[in-house]
Amino acid sequence: MKTAAYWVEKYNLQPHPEGGFYSETYRAAEEIQAEALPVRFRSGVRSFSTGIYFLLEQGHFSAFHRIKSDEMWHFYAGEALDIFVLDQNTEELKVIRLGNDPEKGETFQAVVPAGNWFASRPAAQSSYALVGCTVSPGFDFRDFEMADRYSLVKEFPKYTNLINELTY
Repeated sequence: MKTAAYWVEKYNLQPHPEGGFYSETYRAAEEIQAEALPVRFRSGVRSFSTGIYFLLEQGHFSAFHRIKSDEMWHFYAGEALDIFVLDQNTEELKVIRLGNDPEKGETFQAVVPAGNWFASRPAAQSSYALVGCTVSPGFDFRDFEMADRYSLVKEFPKYTNLINELTY
């Protein structure tokens, strides 16, 4: 198995604000005008779709955050990655394990629905995970919100320990 450093260098991955490393690999040339989008996007035009490579190493995490679009995750290399989704409607936690071994409950693809708080980190025995994220309408930092630990604990008190582990 190739090392995390190999992928960081190979794809010129840069530090990501939510943790880990990334590189934008795709941004559709065409855009959707604000008036054609749902109200939550009315701050301007959006690309049809975007895609990134995203790498997390053991001991690092992508902190709880949310975006205004659905986000599809794809597993590429390394070992399993856990995605923790706090469902806004049910107030329950869903754990998705990305990876290449369905016998261990891993899946190649998963979707985090728009508006849900989510975080990720390599599974307990994983050294790193290289994944991809596809967002439509395309990702825009105007649609990104990093979780405030105190507010998230207040909203989801039964997950206090996990929230404390996966927020800054």
